[in-house]
Amino acid sequence: MIGAPASGNGKTTVATGLMAALRRRGTAVAGVKVGPDYIDPGYHALATGAPGRNLDPVLVGEQRVAPLAAHGSSGAEVTVVEGVMGLFDGRAGTADFGSAGFGSADFGSADFGSTAHVAALLGAPVLLVVDTRGQGRSLAALLHGFRSFDPAVRIAGVVLNRVGSDRHEEVCRQACAEVGLEVLGALRRDDGLAVPSRHLGLVTAAEHAAARQVVDGWADAVAAQVDVDAVLRAAGMTGAAPWRPECEVTPADGQPVVTLAAGPAFAFGYAEHAELLAAAGARVATVDPLRDETLPPDTAGLVLPGGFPEEHAAELSANAALRAQVAALAASGAPVHAECGGLLYLTRELDGWPMCGVLDAVAAVTSGLTLGYRDAVAVSGSALHPEGARVAGHEFHRSAVTPRAGTPAWRWANATPEGFVQRGVHASFLHTHPAGSPAAVARFVASCRQEERS
Repeated sequence: MIGAPASGNGKTTVATGLMAALRRRGTAVAGVKVGPDYIDPGYHALATGAPGRNLDPVLVGEQRVAPLAAHGSSGAEVTVVEGVMGLFDGRAGTADFGSAGFGSADFGSADFGSTAHVAALLGAPVLLVVDTRGQGRSLAALLHGFRSFDPAVRIAGVVLNRVGSDRHEEVCRQACAEVGLEVLGALRRDDGLAVPSRHLGLVTAAEHAAARQVVDGWADAVAAQVDVDAVLRAAGMTGAAPWRPECEVTPADGQPVVTLAAGPAFAFGYAEHAELLAAAGARVATVDPLRDETLPPDTAGLVLPGGFPEEHAAELSANAALRAQVAALAASGAPVHAECGGLLYLTRELDGWPMCGVLDAVAAVTSGLTLGYRDAVAVSGSALHPEGARVAGHEFHRSAVTPRAGTPAWRWANATPEGFVQRGVHASFLHTHPAGSPAAVARFVASCRQEERS
């Protein structure tokens, strides 16, 4: 587990660089991200050559974390897990979550869903990455606090990041020695290791033309300045039976084609989604709305995941042939599942650019960030959920849709109902993890199968 005292200390650089450095050595490596982040796993996939995955006990439940890790690590010799925010930063202030019918887990705990929480669930030691700018011996006090704060979390070593000089490195190493923590690497300050950012974080790997070079640069830095062998010696994990998608859903007769949108505009999806769709009996196809002018033949259902369609609105609008096909599919009553970016694509227009026109609404990028977990209840029955179904979800966007809802999809505390349920369409800003609601995937495929028969 790669953790840090706070965001911005260099977890992504170290974690992804370690993955890529290990792969260069011929080691089969799996990459995982804690939390609902979709961006970092794209860089992990470049580094490992395997799908990037996420572990989020809020979205999937504590009981699935270790099995999902074992599933994602199949065939790998080592798994590198990148943490989220600071080591003990989790979902705070949600004491009502566990009493609302979502199970007995202590969601009110301030560190639920944190890097430390997931490390404890996995039995994984933590490699703590610390930005050393402006620090010397004070680093010892910081490390003492992190090491002693929770005895369930084992900090196996430290990587010093953004070290300024030989003398600075020596002082920081002495500080680590004072509290008995081994330094497993020291990365010098290097502005060339940075990745361009925008309003919701790093530019995604699918959109960044130089993403491959960025990952190579991280690998070079880690290979040269981190004791990779010592990191491997420190690794360990609690054994768990792997999660199996075929055990979560029951396939029915028939194999409807379910098409997943992908490509630079719709890169926010979980690898388990396609696996569950296939396990439920679907033939999974893909479409890139930036480049493909037709849906795959015999498409019976469409999944439009999140992403950054607002960054590609002109190109998406120019692909009028595909927009017309999506509109026709939805008008036929076929199941369409759209999350966040997918919702924007279904509106009449996005920042003035014509979109699919499936929903009688307009979308625009705003200045305000909407971010956080949601304890959602399905307001209307749909191709995904029966009315009254409860899910844990997550919002992450700087966009608004007017109106906010038609026949609404969801409601949650202190918010007006949100989203659209319209014939076979289920569209909203809420992201969910399919492994947390496998019944919804099975229901969707069954709806596609029914549509295929009609």
